[in-house]
Amino acid sequence: MATIYLIPSLLAEEGLDAINTYTVDAIKKCTVFFVENERTTRRYFKQLWKACLPGQDMIIDNYEWHTIDNNSAAIFKSKLKDDTIIGIVSEAGCPGVADPGQLLVGIAQEMNATIKPLVGPNSILLALMASGMNGQQFRFAGYLPIDTAQRNKAIKDLELDSQKRDSTQIFIETPYRNNQLIEALVKNCNPATRLCIAVDITGKNEWIKTKTIADWQKEKVDIHKRPAIFLLYAK
Repeated sequence: MATIYLIPSLLAEEGLDAINTYTVDAIKKCTVFFVENERTTRRYFKQLWKACLPGQDMIIDNYEWHTIDNNSAAIFKSKLKDDTIIGIVSEAGCPGVADPGQLLVGIAQEMNATIKPLVGPNSILLALMASGMNGQQFRFAGYLPIDTAQRNKAIKDLELDSQKRDSTQIFIETPYRNNQLIEALVKNCNPATRLCIAVDITGKNEWIKTKTIADWQKEKVDIHKRPAIFLLYAK
């Protein structure tokens, strides 16, 4: 039966230091890759090779590549039946966490394959670690609704749930809608509720700040088109 390596990828272009060197060893063992984005994964692997194996080049054509999409499940199942070593690579962070790779991992579990998750950067956990919020009880809510009324209701529901359960609520937004989300948060949340905004995690322009909604209302924040993650904590 196949062995599956869950290979972490970069959160930021310049965040190569966040990847463990043993990741290269795992990549070298693989013969097939299922990736969210083939072009960016190839570029990332070449960067990793250059940093960890000076003087050596990764020969991309020596590997079989498949994009994770609606048709990849059948191909993945066929590969699992052989003694193949497969790598699953997310577009950013860790495969299977807020990532379509979870579907393939689920198939691998059903077929009793060996699954080896590798340590790497994850924006959800890194932001939680730096937020100063409750790390014992937390929930990742993914993307909030795009519709204004539905988004405002979702924000109020998250705040209420945080207060009732003493839990940190974690969520994300498409980068070009970051500023609109911040406006909705400061408009709909109670002044004493704490909001953490984590931007460009592991990148050279990284910043992670936790303030009350009242304090955020006094500050103009512009993170348009920058990767960010948001955490809410109400007492």
